[in-house]
Amino acid sequence: MISNQDIKHLRRCVELAKQALEKGDEPFGSVLVSAEGDVLFEDHNHVASGDHTQHPEFAIARWAAENLSPEDRSRATVYTSGEHCPMCAAAHGWVGLGRIVYASSSEQLVQWLNEFGVKPSRVRNLPIQDVIRDTQIDGPVPELAEEVRELHRRLHQGS
Repeated sequence: MISNQDIKHLRRCVELAKQALEKGDEPFGSVLVSAEGDVLFEDHNHVASGDHTQHPEFAIARWAAENLSPEDRSRATVYTSGEHCPMCAAAHGWVGLGRIVYASSSEQLVQWLNEFGVKPSRVRNLPIQDVIRDTQIDGPVPELAEEVRELHRRLHQGS
């Protein structure tokens, strides 16, 4: 179930995605929140450089592995504007992060990109549950998904 606190953190993810777009990058943003509700780390995509592994969810996994105990990682929540790709889902699972909450799903992204005439990615979009198990996953959130769709439209079709 999505709480008001979840919506607050997801709104920040959408803001980060917008910042990424404004910097010429793909619109994705993510936030890592402790079990106590403290924001521990936040980031947005940095793939415009050509390194398509520079996703915020992957950065969160690396940061968490270096800075949190396994117990703290398992109790933390990752919020993100878009459902994890398979690379990020695997990283999430490998470092033992807890709950995932996303504003828009991979399935929605595929539909939007198809609408915008964007060639499919070489990497398959898979639901997180097809990559990792034993993780609580919540999303999408329809009112925020529409905002994320608009960011992707702007990226692929202009203002």
